[in-house]
Amino acid sequence: MAEELEEKTLEERMEMLTDIIDRLESSDLSLDESFRLYKEGMQQLQLCNGMIDTVEKELQIIEEGGTENE
Repeated sequence: MAEELEEKTLEERMEMLTDIIDRLESSDLSLDESFRLYKEGMQQLQLCNGMIDTVEKELQIIEEGGTENE
């Protein structure tokens, strides 16, 4: 499952978060299902934040005239 999580693009993860939010906003979920979706959403959010942080760091390096391999 860890490999599956890492293969998705930022856009795909954002779409997953949107789907999770839509499902959580529906009133026909059990408490267990709501909690599971919440945990999944938080995991996706953390992965998205990590991907964004990586891109921001790479952009900083480029803007400073270096390369990301330095």
